[in-house]
Amino acid sequence: MRLGNARTIDEFTRLQQFAKWIASVGDGILGGPNDGEVDIELPDDILIKYSGDPIAAIVDEIYSSFSSCSDNPTYLLERAILAPTLNVIESINQYMVSLNECEGRQYLNSDKTCTTDSTSSLLHDIHTPEFLNSLKCSGDPNHELYLKVGTPVMLLRDIDHANGLCNGTRLVITRLESHVLEAKVITGHNAGNKVLIPRMSLTPSDPRLPFRFQRKQFPVIVSYAMTIIKQKPRSIINPRWIIFEKTSV
Repeated sequence: MRLGNARTIDEFTRLQQFAKWIASVGDGILGGPNDGEVDIELPDDILIKYSGDPIAAIVDEIYSSFSSCSDNPTYLLERAILAPTLNVIESINQYMVSLNECEGRQYLNSDKTCTTDSTSSLLHDIHTPEFLNSLKCSGDPNHELYLKVGTPVMLLRDIDHANGLCNGTRLVITRLESHVLEAKVITGHNAGNKVLIPRMSLTPSDPRLPFRFQRKQFPVIVSYAMTIIKQKPRSIINPRWIIFEKTSV
């Protein structure tokens, strides 16, 4: 996909070399014979060298000139930080929101267990509201959602296909109200349209949970940073960097 977007011969050659390198990593060719674990030296041109706060370093690299360009939808569309875990994503997004000088608003959800007549009292005693509020599930908003005007967000549910409001659509918040969010679409054929996003009752489908619960919240997450699996092809024009946690090849 990225090779197809090359604008010059030099860029095409560079991307082709990178594609061969990353394929060699996946095929286990780099590092010589190994039993599944091997140390690989990463090329300098794909590294961000820093001293101090790693989050501040990668933000300065990807979102340079943020203070003067944060209200430009194209600027926000052209970049994103990809990471493998929700904890890293949340840390980066909180840091980015703090850089926005607009006044923010906090939205808290309402959680309750999905019960039957036979299990109602039992689940209520075990799964307290405080416990349900603490749960963080991939693909669902957290208990606490803190937003500011100008914050880029991603939809987590299909709302209106005709108007381009589908799971994965990226938008920028333009107005914050108690029961509805106003936002401008920045991806797809409906880019530029302003839409209203209501609170919705969502049922997380995390297979690790031995029970089901319902969460009423706005179906969006802040998307300065996002998980690798949420990044759709071509939804970001140039996602230049990925944060890798310690792993083995």
